[in-house]
Amino acid sequence: MYGFINTCLKSLVIDHFGEDTWNKLRDKAGVQDTFMTYEVYRDDITMRLVAETCTLLDMEASAMLRQFGEYFFEFCKRSGYDHMLRTLGGNLFEFIENLDALHGYLSLSYKEMNAPSFRVEKNSDGSMFLHYYSDRSGLCHIVPGIIGAVAKDFFNSQIDMKIVNKTEELERTGKKEHVVFLVSNSPVISEQLRSKSASTSKLGRTSGRRNNMQDIERSRLQENKQLKYGTHRNHWETIRSIVQLGKGKLLRGFEPIYPDELCIDLKTFCNAFPFHIVFDEQLRVRQAGVTVQKIVPGLQTTGIRLDQYFTILHPEVTFTIGSIRKFINSHFVLQTRRDAMPEYWKEMPMLELRGQMLWMAPLHCMLYQASPLLRNLQELEERHMYLSDIAPHDATRHLILLNQQRLAEIELSSQLERKKEQLRQLSQHLEQEKQKTENLLYAMLPKHVANQLKEGKRVEAGEFKECTILFSDVVTFTNICSQCEPIQIVNMLNSMYLKFDRLTTVHNVYKVETIGDAYMVVGGVPIPVSSHAERVANFALGMIIAAKEVTNPITGGPIQIRVGLHSGPVLAGVVGEKMPRYCLFGDTVNTASRMESHGLPNKIHISPKVYHALQDKEFKLEERGEIEVKGKGRMQTYFLLKNLRATENEIIGRQMREAGSGQESVQSGADGGTELPAFRQSPAFQNKERHHTVAMRYSDSLDDNKPPSLFPETLTSTKCLTGSSNYRRLHSGSRCEDEPFEANEVAVRRGPEGAEPPPPAPNKRHVYSRFCVVT
Repeated sequence: MYGFINTCLKSLVIDHFGEDTWNKLRDKAGVQDTFMTYEVYRDDITMRLVAETCTLLDMEASAMLRQFGEYFFEFCKRSGYDHMLRTLGGNLFEFIENLDALHGYLSLSYKEMNAPSFRVEKNSDGSMFLHYYSDRSGLCHIVPGIIGAVAKDFFNSQIDMKIVNKTEELERTGKKEHVVFLVSNSPVISEQLRSKSASTSKLGRTSGRRNNMQDIERSRLQENKQLKYGTHRNHWETIRSIVQLGKGKLLRGFEPIYPDELCIDLKTFCNAFPFHIVFDEQLRVRQAGVTVQKIVPGLQTTGIRLDQYFTILHPEVTFTIGSIRKFINSHFVLQTRRDAMPEYWKEMPMLELRGQMLWMAPLHCMLYQASPLLRNLQELEERHMYLSDIAPHDATRHLILLNQQRLAEIELSSQLERKKEQLRQLSQHLEQEKQKTENLLYAMLPKHVANQLKEGKRVEAGEFKECTILFSDVVTFTNICSQCEPIQIVNMLNSMYLKFDRLTTVHNVYKVETIGDAYMVVGGVPIPVSSHAERVANFALGMIIAAKEVTNPITGGPIQIRVGLHSGPVLAGVVGEKMPRYCLFGDTVNTASRMESHGLPNKIHISPKVYHALQDKEFKLEERGEIEVKGKGRMQTYFLLKNLRATENEIIGRQMREAGSGQESVQSGADGGTELPAFRQSPAFQNKERHHTVAMRYSDSLDDNKPPSLFPETLTSTKCLTGSSNYRRLHSGSRCEDEPFEANEVAVRRGPEGAEPPPPAPNKRHVYSRFCVVT
């Protein structure tokens, strides 16, 4: 079928049931979303769409096909075929009788169209038998929908169609499914009749009720008479009823006058109708036009059988006089037989003739008045024919020229349609790529910052009065690097960071940066929250749990990490243009880094501010005592041991069986964005890491049980960054000259650019942080 049919079905589903229903139907049927109007698609695509529509909408196939038939009629009208359909006939009988002729005309543009065939018979009681023939079985229920819509729209009548017979005709060579419908007509009272009745009722108030009822009854009978068989007066009938001829006599009917003898000689007749053929009941050729004799010389042989030189293409019936008379109201298409043509025709396309059959009862002969069936000038040239071979009165001349232009317009329309579909697909692909780019950008920067940068605006630095910063690193990372292959290091870090990134979604904290084995997270930035200390504390507990699942490539056991936390004010802003980063500035960053560097393996080292923020929050804390902190002097520090209220599953965001433990969350795009393509885990591993992520609930969580966005659109309470000379950058590419690279006994660190640090000075302990240089 052509894409026009599938497009109509798509439009029906979208208009009546919504676009979501069409998307589900398309996925279930396994078909594309868009169909080209002039492109041919396999019949099974349409059949699958129909079957899946019935299943999805829980409809009977007959009801669905009838609805499709009604919609198909309206779809054809909207597609530009309205006037063509209206001019097929003055009543329903004539309309159906000329449907095959319409399909024949459309076949000039739709070469591969395999349309059904229709034949109609009048009954004495006013009903009709509609014969429907098709090569496709199971679609006959479309016919009542189409014919019913035509009768209601064009002829202001309602009809009832019932199947009275359904057979497979053996005499036909094609379109073997034969369904017979009984069409009975029940007229609809038109608005004109109602207004006439209303006006008559007003007159009845003065002339009497009895005369009024008689007038109404006469009007109704006259209207019913007009509506019989679904008819109404057409334009020419109206003219014939009012034109005065002769001495005041109105022409109410037409009686043809025939001459006593035919005033045309045989030679003139054969030249005037060059493609006509006369044959008898035995199919013997009695007479033929001059041009068809020229193309098929065998027709000049006296008594030759017509079926020796021609086959019937339409209607697809056997070549017998009985079959022809049965379908005599149809247009007939005959094609020459290749084996009977002259040698010079053997390599050329066969000639096709289209015309009507006329039974001449007195002569017991059939007249086939035909014209060559040619769609364009190319087909005319391929058969070595010229326009002069066609009679001047034959409209085929103009039809070939007009159709040549129409085919060019169709080809242009088809190209535009294909280009439109390509643009739609490119636009959709562009939107997907744009979404990927935005996800990657939002993984690197907060959403409101990224949007301002995209718009070319300057991003102002913002001051946050209170937040909690976390630093972590891998114990003995330098030793691991020196004894392992680079791919092993990448796999270890990638596995660890995927788990940590997942935890940022669970607790809604912002991942600032990762450099080497160092990981930095902040709570309360870029969107302030009152529970920032709790969120970062739970995140730190989750890191300790997750690190146990990451294997040390040297020992084969789990890796060990150090974690440090500190709370305080910071300033946040974007630095750089080539690779802009969202960085934090302030002494809080340095102090948090000190907590990490002075911590112990698999311990969460916290400052006094974090301790005071968590001591009443059901966390188990342990005093470490007073230690010497580089650049800070003596500090009382503490260890975070556990959360007394939350379970381990809740802390790491694992799916719980009990309802109410949390809402399943979708992993942010940051997971995949920071991952190296060459070392991406398998889909099964990623699904295991990302699926069933449950966001932990906090007192300031959103009310809709969804985890707050990591990158909100707005940032509250911001200040311009002024006088920032007292703050250090979050990370620096150079170190101070008075700060040599030193290593403590616990961890050996690499310097910038991967250089090994110089040997430590005696009795001195210096630490190089990935994010700032501290002393």
